[in-house]
Amino acid sequence: MRTAAFLYPWDVVGDPDAARRIAGLGVQQVTLASSYHSTRALTPRHPRHRIVTARHAAVLYPPDPTRWAGRALRPYPQDWVPGADPFGEAARALADAGLEVHTWVVLAHNSRMGAEHPATAVHNAYGDPYPWAPCIARPEVRDYLVTLAAEAAVRPGARGTELESCGWYGLAHPHAHDKTGQLPLSGAAQYLMSLCFCPVCSAGYTGLGVPAAELRGAVVRALEPVWAGAPAAPADRAGERAEIGALLGADLAGVAHAWREGAARTLQRAAVRAVRDAAAGEFRVLLHADPAAHRCGANAGVDPADVLAHADGVVVPCTGDDAARADALGPFADRPSGTTVAANLTVVSGMGGRPGALAADAAHAASLGAGELRLYHAGLASDRDLAAVRTALGVLVERSGG
Repeated sequence: MRTAAFLYPWDVVGDPDAARRIAGLGVQQVTLASSYHSTRALTPRHPRHRIVTARHAAVLYPPDPTRWAGRALRPYPQDWVPGADPFGEAARALADAGLEVHTWVVLAHNSRMGAEHPATAVHNAYGDPYPWAPCIARPEVRDYLVTLAAEAAVRPGARGTELESCGWYGLAHPHAHDKTGQLPLSGAAQYLMSLCFCPVCSAGYTGLGVPAAELRGAVVRALEPVWAGAPAAPADRAGERAEIGALLGADLAGVAHAWREGAARTLQRAAVRAVRDAAAGEFRVLLHADPAAHRCGANAGVDPADVLAHADGVVVPCTGDDAARADALGPFADRPSGTTVAANLTVVSGMGGRPGALAADAAHAASLGAGELRLYHAGLASDRDLAAVRTALGVLVERSGG
């Protein structure tokens, strides 16, 4: 099973042993961040630092000034990793260690852009903006994201890309000192709180036959029991769409789904096409994806048949138990020949990962149709977790006969 590890440039830049250490795990590929959101990251083995604070979403390479000239929406540069092109420096070191480098591109997740350009953000049924979540139905946002995808994906030395947040983002957001978890929300409630009512989306609902005010009112009424303290429904990912229909009514839910899924498909197809047009020769394009088209987040909802008709494959989160993996991987089982489904397994114990059970988890994912493995996130893992990963990958190689 082909394996790859996710890394940031700051895991490698300034650490002469980093590339060799990652190659020693037994992976064949590194998926290296070229465009990423704000974060605070641990670097447990770096000789110069232990914490890196990326204050805002940024590209980790020098953006092309000609490409972005005259645009209001443009990528932000970074200044927390030394050097003009930390992505390029890290990519060269990893390639020299025998690793194939692919880019890791985060698209629709950018708090700074939403703060500086508030009209671009998702606005919920109450009018509250989500600065971290660009509204992908807005033409200027879609144009920015497609342009960013082409530039950030096709970096010198990269053999492919993985596009994250290529779709709707919503309420759920790992945010500093977040205080939105006091009232647990079901998947359906999360969806309702993620519906956008900016002018573009409001016009879109109306154009599909339902006045935006009617849909907004239905959303607010459906959420009233949540704020009153009604117990959250048991987690049932398979039943989320039916629950949304029950809360809004079939007609209103259908309009909401149609508008959002159409916007997501438009962005996903355009982003993949832009990357292909920018790349020379063979260049793999994968999307981080959830097979339920109504879901939001880093693993944006997709129609499995549609996304695999355009991209070369998907990276699917495989956290939790066997049932959760089956829910995530099952809809991609009948994929077209030549496309890839990669199972993304966390290898950091502190993030809920099971590095000690990695070989068993990977084998189960393979039985469900996964053809590749992603390690999230090797740069954050302790020495103990990395040792477990190294052992597990050795077991996988032994099982496959080399």
